[in-house]
Amino acid sequence: MTEPSAHHDDHPHVVSRNARFGLALFAVYVLLYAGFIFLAVFRTDSLGEPALFGVNLAILYGFGLIAAAIVLALVYMILTRRPPRSVREAQGGNR
Repeated sequence: MTEPSAHHDDHPHVVSRNARFGLALFAVYVLLYAGFIFLAVFRTDSLGEPALFGVNLAILYGFGLIAAAIVLALVYMILTRRPPRSVREAQGGNR
């Protein structure tokens, strides 16, 4: 019998779990981006209005989208950092 893989990406259920996390976080980002597109298409005048410290909503929303992408990437990294308990036990320890 071969030794269990030292890398959790070799386990299909781990890859599948990570893909589900990624797709869920991508869906969150798509909703945020769809909000921006909605404003750009149907509420164009609202994007030009000052929102915070004299900066218009388009600029704030754009920077918000960039920040959201970074935050969601960090969340993904945290969620996928450790393999599930079943994989850790198969590898013979609490890694």
